[in-house]
Amino acid sequence: MSDPCTFVIFGATGNLAQNKLLPALYHLEQAGRLPDGMAVLGVGRRDWDETAWRAQVEADLASRVRGGLDAAVWGRFRERLFFFRGDLGDEAMYPALRQTLDQGPQFPSNIIFYMSISPANFGVVSRQLGVVGLNDERDGWRRVVVEKPFGYDLESAEILNERLHRDWRENQLYRIDHYLGKGTIQNILVFRFANLMLEPLWNRNYIDHVQISHAEARGIEQRASYYDTAGALRDMVQSHLLQMLTLVAMEPPASLDAESLRDEKVKVLRSIRPIPQSAVHAHAFRAQYARGKVQGEKVAGYLEEPGVPAHSTTETYCALKLFIDNWRWRNVPFYLRTGKRMAQDNSMISIRFKHPPQQLFRETPIEQLKPNWILMNIQPNDCLSIELQVKQPGLEMRTQTQRLDAASCGLSQYGIDAYEALLLDVIDGDGSLFLRFDEVNWAWQVVDPILKVWAMERDYIHTYPAGTWGPPETNRLFLRDDQEWRNTLEE
Repeated sequence: MSDPCTFVIFGATGNLAQNKLLPALYHLEQAGRLPDGMAVLGVGRRDWDETAWRAQVEADLASRVRGGLDAAVWGRFRERLFFFRGDLGDEAMYPALRQTLDQGPQFPSNIIFYMSISPANFGVVSRQLGVVGLNDERDGWRRVVVEKPFGYDLESAEILNERLHRDWRENQLYRIDHYLGKGTIQNILVFRFANLMLEPLWNRNYIDHVQISHAEARGIEQRASYYDTAGALRDMVQSHLLQMLTLVAMEPPASLDAESLRDEKVKVLRSIRPIPQSAVHAHAFRAQYARGKVQGEKVAGYLEEPGVPAHSTTETYCALKLFIDNWRWRNVPFYLRTGKRMAQDNSMISIRFKHPPQQLFRETPIEQLKPNWILMNIQPNDCLSIELQVKQPGLEMRTQTQRLDAASCGLSQYGIDAYEALLLDVIDGDGSLFLRFDEVNWAWQVVDPILKVWAMERDYIHTYPAGTWGPPETNRLFLRDDQEWRNTLEE
């Protein structure tokens, strides 16, 4: 069992805490995984006490936890919840917070500070915690969890990192990317490194290209103030999709400890071929959703969403073509794609193999052999599949695609949310699935030239009808005509 600790949530009354953090902690309580004596201290501006906050958490959890609220589990979890009223911008709050943590016997001396707040406040809260000595580890460990986005571009990320390091060591910082807590993402490591038969094939000699896609049917959902300043490239590609790329492309680490894993991921990011600003349009494409139908329902275009400026050119769809200049992957294209208001929700890694070098079947009724694929579906369902060609029953030589599915295909990941696994890792002090700053830095270096070019192009942006798989113009990124987007497992 892990050491008892105090889990401090800055922004405890916000959406992230309500929708993700508190339900995840409740489910860990239900599974018996929270340490004995652990306390959860919510920090917020509302004029509440423990009783009011506990009542609010109970109401929120009732509709968010799996199987409904269990009275016995809630009874245990309720006793862990405490509330501290304070404004993040008030310097006087932090000495009072320290006094509460020091003098309250219910608060263990090991402390996790979770920044469930606006990125603009990361540096402010970090500095004030350091000023009052809450970063001091003489009487217990201290850990800070920072949500994305980590910076707005390369320069702002470096500035934020410098501010955090004034008061915290790198091993105290946990930069969270919830995608890395998903079952299939972690399964990539097992799939690659626990199956020896794949290793000889996992390189430029056999793999034609790799696609990493994240499609969402929903729009921006009242997040215009954030999304219009971020866009799809910052929101998804710089973090989630590049992280998936590193896991697919990395070399076997020396061990599965946090530093060895992150060392190999950084090597991949460092090996990505830089995109000169003059070549951005050959490697990147952006677009914005217009009016359309999603699952039979008419939806507005991006410019018609509440809070979006009338002439915004913020991208809701983007696609990239990247190359990794190392021995394993030289000249194998990696295609990354993400978009909102797409035909359906689906996140998938698709790895296509090259065609056989000899056309043995050219004098048979087989017109063209379909390629082999390895498919890793991340959401809505976790799944690992391999597509092979087999002979159709009958007298003629014809083929059909046969899919070999892992046993979990079609099933949910036992209902486990990514935050549950990641919060447990923070409590245990396991940084394997969290980002080191050099990972963040190199990821920004990949996308920064694209951001700079797009920032200067404010007059026009391509559009695509909501409810489709994106604009057809994005196909210009492919190297050959026989390459095309793989949208779902069933294609």
